[in-house]
Amino acid sequence: MTKLQPGQGLHRRDFLRYTGMLGAAATITAGLAACGGPSSTGSGGSGGGGDTIQAALAYALSGGFDPMTASSAVATAANLHVLESLVDLDPITRQPYNALAKEDPAEVDDTTYRVTLRDGAKFHDGSEVTADDVVFSFERVLDPENASLFIQFLPFLDGVKKVDAATVEFKLKYPFALFAERLSVVKVVPKKAVEADQKKFDALPVGSGPFKLTSASATDGLTFAKAGTYNGPRPAKAAKMTWLLLAEPSTRVSALQSGRAQAIEAVPYLNADELSKKAAVESVQSFGLLFLMFNCERKPFDDVRVRQALHYALDTDKLIETALLGNAAAATSFLPAGHPDYVKASTVYGHDPAKAKKLLSDAGVSGLKVELVTTDTDFVKDCAPLIKQSWDAIGVATTLNVGQSGGQYSNRIDTGKFQVMAAPGDPSVFGNDCDLLMRWFYVGTWPETRSRNAGTAEAKKVVGLLDEAARRPDAAARKELWQQAIDIVAEQAALYPIFHRKLVTGWRREALPGFRPMSTTGLSFMDVGRA
Repeated sequence: MTKLQPGQGLHRRDFLRYTGMLGAAATITAGLAACGGPSSTGSGGSGGGGDTIQAALAYALSGGFDPMTASSAVATAANLHVLESLVDLDPITRQPYNALAKEDPAEVDDTTYRVTLRDGAKFHDGSEVTADDVVFSFERVLDPENASLFIQFLPFLDGVKKVDAATVEFKLKYPFALFAERLSVVKVVPKKAVEADQKKFDALPVGSGPFKLTSASATDGLTFAKAGTYNGPRPAKAAKMTWLLLAEPSTRVSALQSGRAQAIEAVPYLNADELSKKAAVESVQSFGLLFLMFNCERKPFDDVRVRQALHYALDTDKLIETALLGNAAAATSFLPAGHPDYVKASTVYGHDPAKAKKLLSDAGVSGLKVELVTTDTDFVKDCAPLIKQSWDAIGVATTLNVGQSGGQYSNRIDTGKFQVMAAPGDPSVFGNDCDLLMRWFYVGTWPETRSRNAGTAEAKKVVGLLDEAARRPDAAARKELWQQAIDIVAEQAALYPIFHRKLVTGWRREALPGFRPMSTTGLSFMDVGRA
């Protein structure tokens, strides 16, 4: 096994907006947008000097930070700095490295691994990280009653037990070649603190990472301090961090231009060129997709020909050029072309209105009326009228229902009161292999309660292919099975990407030595100093 150390592997920028799994964060309050949060602290108004990193994120604080359930953009970005897994994924390269693990997981046999904890690892409250904490952290995720989002990524795991104070043993249901990197989906938490007051922990978590979260407020943003207890491979290089939560794009841009922030995520495509005159601006290809999802329990969308017709009707190139100013790549697979597991799908949806009309005719559908439900994410709102235009052009009368993500999912999608949805999604922040990414959308919640096609033979076959691939130690064999699964989801189009978009990040290069943009939502200040 390759030694899992920080910085190893290729420098890849191949890949969130988050999915609406729990609903994206609501827009930040008008008061924060107006005042921009806390003023600069020891950083100099133009972004020079001091030992505090100030950044601006694009989402509001929504929900808590408990890593058993947290999936909001703000919480996940914060937990990257505050909490650790046994093995973590480098936020930039997406390569695994030993975090709380002292060394690579030791393979006892095909279905048994042992992991030893890093010597002297401590939580921010000064307590030692122990095997009991690790077992507790995994067991609460594996307990179905806790409804953790991450249990779906651990179908191979049978159980975890303590060997001694610093060693745990994992028992697998079957051999799983991606075991080491999949450990990253479970963050290790202090058992005593969580059991004593889970709500307090959820509001302000105690971790073992390089930064300690010192405050979290929807109006004042997040503050962090360097953790003096941390002895791992990624020590903090700044004494403090302040994160402004600025949902309004123009406010984020102004924060970077004025020096109130040294880095911002989600630079608006329209502002990128102008902003690049004053700051570093980089567009990074992401897995993040805009997908179409159909309610397969409602006619005529139970007919694959209707679903395919609405894909073929889309002028995706026009969508990308007009709404995203070229910052996306049309989907030729479930995965973007730069992904290490990429294979081209057997069905690729090019703009073909004639084919779309024929498919509708073959399905016996005429005079179709569609309500397209979308989220209010900025680029999605820009795409929605163009999708309507494409569908109207083939005789499909289209109306738009644009709303806040959480409300759309709770009121329309999860209740089944919808026909078609267009929304952003990107689970790659949790992991980057094909198995994990496909399980997010095609196993469990999404097919069962959203696209509502879980009972079909094709959907069941996809789950079977993923399960079979997970058992294969040979990478080529896994990829061949993943190819079959990708071909099915492309052909069925119950939930399938229109494009994979690029994420634009802006930062002051001279103020943040070592900073690099991520290919997922959020900002990483691991290994980043303050000049």
